[in-house]
Amino acid sequence: MSDTEDSMDASDSHDKKNGRTSLLDSGEDFEVLDEEDIDDDPPPLEDAGGGKGKITDENKNTDPVDPEPEWLDVLGNDLLKKKVLEAGAGRDSRPQKGQNVKINLKTYLKDGTPAAEEPNISFTLGDGDVIQALDLTVQLMEMGEKALVQTDAKYAYGARGSLEPEVPPNAELSLEVELLEATDAPDLELLPPTEKITLASHKRERGNVHYQRGDYAFAVNSYSIALQITESNSKVDISPEEENELMDVKVKCLNNMAASQLKLDHYDAALKSCVSALAHQPDNIKALFRMGKVLALQGEYTEAIQTLRKALKLEPSNKVLFDLFTFIFGKNSF
Repeated sequence: MSDTEDSMDASDSHDKKNGRTSLLDSGEDFEVLDEEDIDDDPPPLEDAGGGKGKITDENKNTDPVDPEPEWLDVLGNDLLKKKVLEAGAGRDSRPQKGQNVKINLKTYLKDGTPAAEEPNISFTLGDGDVIQALDLTVQLMEMGEKALVQTDAKYAYGARGSLEPEVPPNAELSLEVELLEATDAPDLELLPPTEKITLASHKRERGNVHYQRGDYAFAVNSYSIALQITESNSKVDISPEEENELMDVKVKCLNNMAASQLKLDHYDAALKSCVSALAHQPDNIKALFRMGKVLALQGEYTEAIQTLRKALKLEPSNKVLFDLFTFIFGKNSF
């Protein structure tokens, strides 16, 4: 039942809801299964207009001086600001959401301490592949532009910080960004199966990062994107082995999506994800476990018991499965 590729943090506990306690509200979901395992678009951007400001030089004998670049308050809350250091190729060269972009990035702490220097970073704009500060500000950059971005921890690495790059909790950051290129995303129907598997796995892994950080809505978004990739039609030949590998990625995404939806108390959506996973792999322990848990949370104790009994038949030595089954069975006996 171990799945090291599907590693997700087990430390977050589910908040107690309406007086329910014990196993149903525990964070043991991932420990039990040994899971080494947004729906919404980003906030609307304020477009600040492009180019440098004009200088009125009343004294014709005085050499013109470039103005100090102005900060753009991207979201209007003073928590994410962008300043042009070197102008780019014009507003028409700005990348569009959904394109693949490449940037050079230098990350500094608020006091100027370097945290990371990463050349040639590639990501899909708007997919949540990078921190929000980059997803939001690169959309406002022109090709070839160099910009300085100042961001609150809310749009960077949050209350948990990061190990790579090494960023402490609740850290404000300065980012030096250079936009190198933007290209249209590949046609999924023409993508070779191995590349499709790799791309879907990458999006799933990004969802795991969001999950570990407690950003469950962003995790759902990443898993949804990965699912779209696995479910896309293909106009190229695919072997049975590749089909199975793609299906395995799909089921992992559905399982992880159900886990995130449970954290968000989106029980109907979580149940739907479990049902979809079990439609492809009826004996998937993780899907059975989560389905039993969500049914119990919905008060469907009889169905929950039946689901967990099936899981226990497949893995009778699993203590937490047994404990959850016993808890629900005892609750239903009154």
